Amino acid sequence: MKYFQTNESILFGLLVLLCIFLSFYNPQFYSIQNIHSILRSSSTVMIVAFGMTILLTSGEVDLSVGALMSFVTVIVMDVINITGSISLGLIAVFGFCLLIGLINGLVRTVLNVNSLIATLAMMLILQGSVYVYSMAAIYNTHLIPLFSFIGQGFFLNIPMPVVIMLIILPFFVVLLNYTRYGRYFSAIGSNPDAAKLSGINNNRYKVIGFVITSLLVGVSGVILASLMDTGQQGSAKGFELIVIAAVLLGGTSFMGGRGTIIGTILGILILKIIDNGIILMRIPQEFQLIVPGFILILAVYFDGIRKKNNGWYKF
Repeated sequence: MKYFQTNESILFGLLVLLCIFLSFYNPQFYSIQNIHSILRSSSTVMIVAFGMTILLTSGEVDLSVGALMSFVTVIVMDVINITGSISLGLIAVFGFCLLIGLINGLVRTVLNVNSLIATLAMMLILQGSVYVYSMAAIYNTHLIPLFSFIGQGFFLNIPMPVVIMLIILPFFVVLLNYTRYGRYFSAIGSNPDAAKLSGINNNRYKVIGFVITSLLVGVSGVILASLMDTGQQGSAKGFELIVIAAVLLGGTSFMGGRGTIIGTILGILILKIIDNGIILMRIPQEFQLIVPGFILILAVYFDGIRKKNNGWYKF
């Protein structure tokens, strides 16, 4: 039997191999425009994935992020169209996301409903409610340049979604790796009974995890609305699958107790470069959802192998 220890270096090696292959297949892969496109699309996923990493580390999951993100694009565009104020649009979005995060957290902790079922139910509620809110897509009629800049602009030749992600990133790296709160999330996911006996309020931190994730969806939803210049009911369809697959691929355990932000970033880059390769190789774009599905299965499978063999892969 051969043993391989999973870590960020393995993912980084895979990322490099993908880049080398695609650059030989199509030199356009390394064009500035293509790199900007990859980074811009990766950033919206990364922002939500930071929260999902914390949730999965604590042994929970949120399947409603895609439906919530679609709803956010509709709300922010509608409110800004009506009021002419970006500030009021952001207040409406983050107030709504805070409410959804609290509901998800309380259904999980107070009603004791499994988070997979609770957030699946929330996903269905949001998918239906967004059409009650508006039957048609809401287009940008306010034409405020600053709003378009959020998703389409550049700062020092770096796409603004990347800049926003880089501003948020250090907080979660520090939180998960260098604070007692990060250790609390890991302890809750690893052994909730032991965590409770040691004085950690499991339910409080789980609710916090759901709220943080929902608020981050709000950030990504605003960026997506700015990128599309519209609010669309199904604009983030399948988004939750991509986020969860990338987080698990990055090394966060589906069973809780272990999470890595750097691994999450590498997992997202791998998925997004595969997406980009599908386009460059003229493969039908339906495979952009098929590939994360397979990766999700493999990531959970390998996570089980690793857990059974104390952090090592055995083949």
